[in-house]
Amino acid sequence: MSLNQLFNSKITHVERVQRPMASGENKNVPFVQHQGVRVTLENGSQHLIHKGPGYGRASETVVTDARHMSNKWSVSSSQGVNNGTTVGDLVKAGGKSYSLVGDNCYDAAARMNSKATGK
Repeated sequence: MSLNQLFNSKITHVERVQRPMASGENKNVPFVQHQGVRVTLENGSQHLIHKGPGYGRASETVVTDARHMSNKWSVSSSQGVNNGTTVGDLVKAGGKSYSLVGDNCYDAAARMNSKATGK
């Protein structure tokens, strides 16, 4: 699937997901979680959309195949989506730039979840 096809793919389901926040040397930061959304597409494939500093080039909100998610990720909510919502809609909702205060992974995950569900 090309990048354009992926971004134009319609989403059928969205899950808000989180994992422990890692610091240097693979140590977890206590009480802090990294968040994103895992989406299911019409073809049944799943992708993780999440945001972080230095994650991408054109945008710090990125899409990866969910098969690459570690077992440290857990689902915090699971919902159906508004008809017609695409992967590209959620990447746009996640935002291009990262800021620790005001535009971080928590903010992006909340906006993407809201865009997908209308809630």
